[in-house]
Amino acid sequence: MISTNGGGDGKVAVCVTGASGFIASWLVKLLLQRGYTVNATVRDPSDEKKTTHLLGLDGAKERLHLFKANLLEEGSFDSAIEGCVGVFHTASPVALSTVDPQAEMIDPAVKGTLNVLKSCAKYPSVKRMVLTSSVASVVYTGKPVDQDSVADETWLSDPEFCKEHKLWYPLGKTLAEMAAWDFAKENGIDMVTIHPGFVIGPFLHPALCTSVGMILSLVNAGNKIYPKFHCWSVDVRDVAEAHIKAFDHENQVSASGRYCLVGSSVPFSQVLGILHKLYPTLPLADKCEEVNSLKLPEFEASREKAEDGLGIKFMPLEESLKDTIECLKEKGYLHF
Repeated sequence: MISTNGGGDGKVAVCVTGASGFIASWLVKLLLQRGYTVNATVRDPSDEKKTTHLLGLDGAKERLHLFKANLLEEGSFDSAIEGCVGVFHTASPVALSTVDPQAEMIDPAVKGTLNVLKSCAKYPSVKRMVLTSSVASVVYTGKPVDQDSVADETWLSDPEFCKEHKLWYPLGKTLAEMAAWDFAKENGIDMVTIHPGFVIGPFLHPALCTSVGMILSLVNAGNKIYPKFHCWSVDVRDVAEAHIKAFDHENQVSASGRYCLVGSSVPFSQVLGILHKLYPTLPLADKCEEVNSLKLPEFEASREKAEDGLGIKFMPLEESLKDTIECLKEKGYLHF
């Protein structure tokens, strides 16, 4: 069992891949707060736009170490993972569109995950790997569902369905997860997978991420019409907390398997309505169209395993949306 003392004396080291990202930055922040030494991988440690916010975190001067790593380079993560007790693999491409799906989405997701696992397999110090996946590897099963359906951790997206409908991000996530479970079982690696929905909330890094960018796109949109779909949202702080609890559970109960993380499942039009209520003077979009052109789910996602198994208490959607807008304002993306 992994010690629940955190890294109080700074001697317990963990690795976070893709540390400059939306989820990973919060994960690094919370791990440092708990006293862990954090080996953080980034593509270019000299890129201040990717690292300054990490180096400014409390505890970073004493316990944060940056490592250069490339998802497509086997052995690239060795030095960052050596001596670590836990590994959080968050690094993976996220994009709504792609020119070359294989090179831009699938290879980095699958080969990158396997390269991190291969590094984990080299070091007996690693007690658990926590893989950041997505509900995208859960819900695209290709099987008939209706509005009364409830997706849970037993669901698995069908790669053939994803290929047929050109759902490249779900395909990459699904293939990466499948390959990861096979490798972990064959090599005796203790692994847990985390499956967040649409991640919102305040961001620590300067660059705008895809999911928060969609919230920003609702502003100054005039009469622009947005696709109708259920917004399976979750706050980034809940996602980061779930990662840590999946690694080192405060109730001394070992986590296992997959965990869906969806705090709210509401129509996107309801998200728009909440923003209109919170910020009546913002020039927000008026409505959402009635055609589900993105083939996104319109049913519920189970919160049971995350709540009962990890003890996650999901942040209310209204609070998370408010913090998202306020962060966009603070970082200069909105002016009001």
